[in-house]
Amino acid sequence: MVLSFPTFTAGMVLSISLIMAIGPQNAHVLRMGLQRQHLWLTVAVCAVADIALIGLGVLGLAQLGGLSDKLHGALVGAGMLFLLVYGWQAFQRFLHPTALVLNQPEEGKAETGKSKGHVQAAPVTRRQALLSALAFSWLNPHAWLDTAVLIGTASLAYGQGSTSFGLGAAAGSMLWFLSLGVAAFWLGRRLNSLHIWRALDGAVALMMWGTAAWLGFSLV
Repeated sequence: MVLSFPTFTAGMVLSISLIMAIGPQNAHVLRMGLQRQHLWLTVAVCAVADIALIGLGVLGLAQLGGLSDKLHGALVGAGMLFLLVYGWQAFQRFLHPTALVLNQPEEGKAETGKSKGHVQAAPVTRRQALLSALAFSWLNPHAWLDTAVLIGTASLAYGQGSTSFGLGAAAGSMLWFLSLGVAAFWLGRRLNSLHIWRALDGAVALMMWGTAAWLGFSLV
């Protein structure tokens, strides 16, 4: 297999643009980072779980490449529709931004050594952290749509380069979760900002619509 850098980059961009949409999985990573509990275990599990779904989609749907042009076009068209819809949802969040609601100390309780506004959380075991990360990754229907279905479908547009596209998508997933973990750990509560979420959602909308346009040109 010859790795195509443009195809690899396209897979990475699509993967990051999909994962950047603020959902249960990202919120869970942020929460674990703010609570300083098993953050890197959570990051690793979420990344590996996403890569498994990407592999399932790319390697599985790649076998459909030999079917009729009509079916190929229908699958790519469905991927474009997902991108356009998700891009529109991100654009709506960009127009009307909201910050995440993270765990807060209960009102009226003593703050035992912590300043007001710091996250108060019950201890979480490694097993609980592992199972929670898997649940947020594999029991979330949107994760299956975004990875196994959407990325797998988009890879069909690259023909023999679908493996390079899948590797790029996997690299994008690892890069995103690692960056998200670092941001949650070092930036703390400052990460929960309307300006940051608005910038992220704006970038998501642009990348999704751009990828949808590229897929559309691939059908011409």
